[in-house]
Amino acid sequence: GSGGFRKRKHDNFPHGQRREEKENVNPSSALMASFKSFQLELDTRHDKYERLVKLSRDITIESKRTIFLLHRFTSAPNGEEILNESEVKLDAVRRKIKQVAQELIGEDMYQFHRAISPGLQEYVEAVSFQYFIRTRSLISVEEINKQLIFTAEDREETTNMTSNSHDKQPHTWSLKVTPVDYLLGVADLTGELMRLCISSVGNGDIDTPFELSQFLRQIYDGFTFIGNTGPYEVSKKLYTLKQSLAKVENACYTLKVRGSEIPKHMLADVFSTKTELIDQEEGLS
Repeated sequence: GSGGFRKRKHDNFPHGQRREEKENVNPSSALMASFKSFQLELDTRHDKYERLVKLSRDITIESKRTIFLLHRFTSAPNGEEILNESEVKLDAVRRKIKQVAQELIGEDMYQFHRAISPGLQEYVEAVSFQYFIRTRSLISVEEINKQLIFTAEDREETTNMTSNSHDKQPHTWSLKVTPVDYLLGVADLTGELMRLCISSVGNGDIDTPFELSQFLRQIYDGFTFIGNTGPYEVSKKLYTLKQSLAKVENACYTLKVRGSEIPKHMLADVFSTKTELIDQEEGLS
């Protein structure tokens, strides 16, 4: 009749009969054993994914702290101490990456790539930023991966000091940064270099902005060769990269045209004002 509920198929069977069929399921059958193995495999994979997400979060946090430390390089009285301290922090980050490599032993890294990708991108940004401050050049992905090869002696061999040296077989773990993670990390580096340019001018360093302008132009030209053929995330970063380049080139233009008439201690304020105007024109603020 109208307003009545539709009868489901299994409602034609008595409730007692359905319960009896459920009780008749053999828990030791081959089908149930297969599903239990599937459940165990999925639970194990999910737990590993969550551990990798937490490690990636720790890598991101420590890498950001390293970047903040490196920004003090231009104002610190002894820049070498800042670089040494940043190296200690990066070593701590690599120990976290070593744990990631140990978690991925015997696994396909690309199945867990989304869990570790944010941390790897931030690590690439921190390492490339430190490398640029030291050498004024861009670190390669091969050089980054060389730093992510870890060796450790077996526990039994480290505790047994009487064992022969030829019996020692060091365990090796490695984790390779993918080309996409490298490109995304380098794209984020351009934002840090833009901030380095502004802080350098504020400290009276007139040469660094022109070096950064040429360096960022080379990076931008390299990204334009990739164009729309690369991953979607890379094309998204290209817009931010272009904004950083425009701000640095605008700073160089101001230095070239009005650098002699603006006091050095006021240059940073002028650049900050111009940066805000560029953001407003582009709709970023």
